[in-house]
Amino acid sequence: MTLTPISACIITFNEADRIDECLASLAFCDEVVVVDSGSTDDTRTRAAAHGARVLERPFDGFRSQKAFAVEQARHDWVLCLDADERVDATLRAGIEAACAGGFGDAAGYRFARLSEYFGAFLRHGNAYPDRVLRLFDRRRGGWRGDREIHEAVSVDGPVHRLAGNLKHHPYRSLSEQLAKQERYAQMMAEYQYARGKRARLRHILLNPWWRFVRGYVLRGGFLDGWRGLVYALVRVEYVRRKALKLWLLERGQRP
Repeated sequence: MTLTPISACIITFNEADRIDECLASLAFCDEVVVVDSGSTDDTRTRAAAHGARVLERPFDGFRSQKAFAVEQARHDWVLCLDADERVDATLRAGIEAACAGGFGDAAGYRFARLSEYFGAFLRHGNAYPDRVLRLFDRRRGGWRGDREIHEAVSVDGPVHRLAGNLKHHPYRSLSEQLAKQERYAQMMAEYQYARGKRARLRHILLNPWWRFVRGYVLRGGFLDGWRGLVYALVRVEYVRRKALKLWLLERGQRP
């Protein structure tokens, strides 16, 4: 039986401390494409040492960068990861089994993303299972739309689920998380404002509260202990800041 080949696609910027583990988890793929946006560390050298085909492209948005990476792949079935993600053994086995079956009628596959937070994985609340569509047939979909932040894949056709986890190591420190969320909140507020969305006081006052109740209480975020509490509180602040920035933009202010 001839297996359907898979191209792994990754975008990078200064990921020398994380790229090795990411690429090692993709050893089963037929090729790896890394699109780098001007790293000043040895990200590109490390990626090339793993056999990746390394390309350089100025960064103009997460979605655009990932779409470009998919376009450069040699194979139509692509697996997209960020440099802070790794395919675990169970997920790898599921991907290989789906590949051996020619992927059947699927246009894509979703699987759970398991995020590490201060030395342990979050397994409850809004953090998990966080199912993402990252394995797909690029002839039937991809990184569509015009939103460059919180980008997502969509496909035309059936989407199935695979067991296992995409292990996620998103933050090196709390300071990095807060800085990243600040940038994301600004980008999302500008995106929403440009498309006519407006913020009301309920979005600033009530939505963050509901986010906390839903994630920490109703979805069991408290079961992750103090890490679950910290995560929930930080994410609440993201929701608040996004709405507040949009509210300010409406009044001619630059957040």
